[in-house]
Amino acid sequence: MLEAQAHHKLKQLLALSGRRSWPHGLTLTRLVARSLRRADHSLFPIHEGEPSEWLLSLLLPLLLSEEPVALVASPELQRRILQVELPRLADAGLRRPLWQDITPPPQPGLWLLSFEGLVQVWQAAQLGNHQLICAEAERLDSLLREAQSVKLEPQHWDALSRSCPQLREGVLQLHERLSRRLLNRPLGRSPRLPIAAEDEAPLRLLLQGAGILPTPWPRWLAAQGPEWTSWAITDPQRLQWTLERQPLHPLLSLEGLLQGRGAVLVGSWSPEGERLTALGLKEPVVVPLGDAQRDEALPLFAPRLQPLPNSETFSGHLLDQCRRLVLGQSGLSVVLVDDDPLRQWLTSAMAAEFGSRVDHEQTAPDSNGVICCRWSWWLDHLELLPQPCQLVVGPLPIASLEDPLTAARVDAMRRQGRDWFRELLLPEALERLQRGVAPLRRSSGGRLAVLDGRVRARTWGRQVLQALEPWEPLERLLPE
Repeated sequence: MLEAQAHHKLKQLLALSGRRSWPHGLTLTRLVARSLRRADHSLFPIHEGEPSEWLLSLLLPLLLSEEPVALVASPELQRRILQVELPRLADAGLRRPLWQDITPPPQPGLWLLSFEGLVQVWQAAQLGNHQLICAEAERLDSLLREAQSVKLEPQHWDALSRSCPQLREGVLQLHERLSRRLLNRPLGRSPRLPIAAEDEAPLRLLLQGAGILPTPWPRWLAAQGPEWTSWAITDPQRLQWTLERQPLHPLLSLEGLLQGRGAVLVGSWSPEGERLTALGLKEPVVVPLGDAQRDEALPLFAPRLQPLPNSETFSGHLLDQCRRLVLGQSGLSVVLVDDDPLRQWLTSAMAAEFGSRVDHEQTAPDSNGVICCRWSWWLDHLELLPQPCQLVVGPLPIASLEDPLTAARVDAMRRQGRDWFRELLLPEALERLQRGVAPLRRSSGGRLAVLDGRVRARTWGRQVLQALEPWEPLERLLPE
C-alpha cells in the first residue's frame, strides 16, 4: 500500500540525513499518499510550519505513486523543488519522470506547472486525468487571480494598430482619451487607478467583430462582465500607463477544474464555508496539522489607548514606539507597514536615528538590522531572512479600499447585502497576520508589537488577539 511505503521511506530518509524531523512529517506523508490512492479532495492546513520543513513529506508520495500528478507551484517554490528537494530525493534513489512543458506529458509522471500554465492547460482542455497538488493553498486566490490577469502594455496598442489598420484612428482616439483621464488624475495611496466599465465600453465596441486580433487582445475581450475589474498603473514621467484586468473570484472563473479529479491542497490556510464551495471541493478531507511550538506563549506588546491609524498623531506614535522597540536589540527587527508614504517616511526617520542598520525591503540586513517593508514583501521573503528577534506591526494588514481590486470585491459584497468587513477584509487580514508572525513561534525570545489602536478600541480587535493566541502581555519595554 502506498501509505505504508511512503511512511517507511520517509523514516529511512530522515534517519540517514540526521535531520530534525518536522513533528507531523510522517502524518502528512501518509495522508497525501492516501489521497493520491483514493483520488479524493484533501485539505491539510499547516500552522506555523514553513514549506522547507514539510515539502519533503509532500513530494515523497508523489514520486512513489504511479498516478498522473500535476504539481502547481509559484516560480519561487519551483526553484526550491528543482534545486533542493528533488535532488535530495534523487540521491536517495527516488526518481520519477519530470515534465515542465504546458503540453501534456508523453507518459505518466510528475507534471510541474506554474499557475499560468495550469490556467492555459485547463482552458485548452488538456489536463486529462491528472490529480492536482498545490503546496501554497494560502496564496491560491492571489496566484490564480494573477495567472488569469490580462495586461495591456503600451506596445500592445501599437501592435493592435499595425494588425488592424482599419481601426487605427479609432484606437488612437480612445487611447488618447484614456491617457488624458488617467495621467491627469492625482495618485492616491494606492499606485493603481480604477477604470470603470463605461470607460472600457467604447474600446470593446470598436473591437467586436474586428477579426483576428494580436495577443493579448482576445483574452482582454473575453474577460468581461461584473466578475472582472480593471485598473491602470501610470508612469507620469514617461506619460505611459498599463491597463490590467483580473477576476474578482479566480476560483469561480475556473469552474469545474476539480470536478472528477483528485486534489491535495497544503499550506497555512484554513478555508471555511463559502471558500470551500468556491474551490469546488466535494466532501473534502480536512486534517489540520499544528505545530508543537504553538503551545509557547508569544510576548505581545500592544499598549492600550494607542491612536488609530487615521489620526494625525499616529505617525509620530509609530516612530516613537519603533525607536523604543529597536533600541538595545541585538537581533533583526522587522517593521511592517503597507501604507507606502508612511513606510517611506518611517524608514527615513529611523535611518536618521539608527543609521545604516535601517533598510527598506533588504534581504541582506545587518545582524542587528531593521527592515521596513510591506506585508506582501515580508511573506514572500521571510524564508530567505534570518529569524527576527521582533516584529513590529504598524497598521494591521487590512486591505485598503483605495485599492481598485479590494474596492471592487467589497462593492460586489455590498450589492449582496453582506458584511464585507467581517466576511472578507478581517479574515484575510487575520490570515496574513498569522502567517507573518509564524517565524516568531520558531525562535526563542522573539516578541511581537502591534501599534494599531484598533486592537483595543474596536470590538473586532478581540478576534485579532484570539488569532494570535497563545500570547502573554508585555506591559513594559526596557530601556525606556
